[in-house]
Amino acid sequence: MNHKFSRRRLLASSATLAAAAGVLGLAPVPARAEAPTTLRAVRRSLEVNGKAASVFGLIGPDGKSGLALDPGRRFQVALANELDEALIVHWHGQTPSPDQDGVTDTGYVQPIAAGARQGYDFAPRSGTHWMHSHHGLQEQALMAAPLIVRSEDDRRRDAQEVTVLLHDFSFRDPAELLAGLTKGAGMDMGHMDMSNMPGMDMSHMNHGAQNPGTMNQGGGMPGMDLNDIEYDAYLANDRTLGDPEVVGVERAGRVHLRLINGATATAFWIDLGGLAGDVIAVDGNPVQPVHTRRFPMAQGQRVDVLLQIAENGSFPILAQREGDTARTGIILATAGAAVARQADRAEQAAAAIDNSLEAQLRAVTPLAAKPADVTHRLGLTGGMMPYQWSFDGKSWADHVPLGVKAGQRVAIELVNRSMMAHPMHLHGHHFQVLALNGTPLSGAVRDTVLVPVNGAVTLAFDADNPGRWLFHCHNLYHMATGMMTEVAYA
Repeated sequence: MNHKFSRRRLLASSATLAAAAGVLGLAPVPARAEAPTTLRAVRRSLEVNGKAASVFGLIGPDGKSGLALDPGRRFQVALANELDEALIVHWHGQTPSPDQDGVTDTGYVQPIAAGARQGYDFAPRSGTHWMHSHHGLQEQALMAAPLIVRSEDDRRRDAQEVTVLLHDFSFRDPAELLAGLTKGAGMDMGHMDMSNMPGMDMSHMNHGAQNPGTMNQGGGMPGMDLNDIEYDAYLANDRTLGDPEVVGVERAGRVHLRLINGATATAFWIDLGGLAGDVIAVDGNPVQPVHTRRFPMAQGQRVDVLLQIAENGSFPILAQREGDTARTGIILATAGAAVARQADRAEQAAAAIDNSLEAQLRAVTPLAAKPADVTHRLGLTGGMMPYQWSFDGKSWADHVPLGVKAGQRVAIELVNRSMMAHPMHLHGHHFQVLALNGTPLSGAVRDTVLVPVNGAVTLAFDADNPGRWLFHCHNLYHMATGMMTEVAYA
């Protein structure tokens, strides 16, 4: 998905319209209500490494994956469920009222039945966001897509937009993957009964804890677990590096790269290769530019990078799975440039992702200086054997809501006591990162933050969106086996 915006064209067309209105004596025409945009949830066929697979899709009116809204547009969407099963879609990064958040766990809505439609209407939050199923394990089967809400700053930037959605892919049924992790044990899944799922060959798993005396998967701490599942492929915009998307770019032009980690259980290191870029936003929120060539991305996170293209050439943008040599990506290429084949394996395994980028980020618009009115402290707990994840030993089935009141400044202190990292996502709000491992900072405003093994993160937000809001790990299988609670307004 890529677009070219020109501020010059926009100003010229606006001036022409204004001049015409003045000559004709016409009053400005008020904006009229837009007809809802139809978003279709469908089954589709995808070829991965030469083999056909049946996957889900969220298809916009242009026939492409996801939606892109121009500045000033409301999120007026009719979600048409064309599947033979129910679903619900969460608008990740958006902050509507809780009945439009796209989850059923908090009790505001029910799943959208097969063949039914559900309408949504709210003022969207600008930035790079995404959408994904919050029903069962559908997200693993590619029920995910970009959700781009452009701003006037995007227009003024005069850069070509290139959006990349990363995903991890398996030919196996998602229920089979989870069953292999839990060994078929009945786990609390809310609306899902996991008690009769078949098993899975555990020899394909990567369990650092089984060998606590070694560094796991090329750079983890002794005993830590980096990857739950050995996937068949890693995708960038539905394609592998064996057949990557090649995006044509202008010589000496600029590219606004919108990266989305939509993988269910995989964190990546992003490598810009021959290009260096400025990180200008995370999770849709502007940050002070950070110049970099390589940085980590946890599940659910988004990073916007502004790239300056050279006069001529092809430029791979690669995403390598932490603790592994496997990688995926796209290629940017100027007209006529030779495009070299990229191996889907790096020469060396990548280390575990960390908060090295997080520590450098500073919000353009931080929270107003104010002490917390209420502070919640949560330990991230659980492990691989048995495969159960929780907060202070409590799963979603017996969770204790995090109580808040409207108007409060709320702080949450997270300490990871498990041997896996956890990307923590809050619905309905964006928070500011205020401390990493006890070191204060005026960090980024975002909705998903990584809490590494033995790490601690403090975040804060203003309670300005009353309701019940999920707070969970964005590793799908951690959430499915208990690592989910809620922020509940009094």
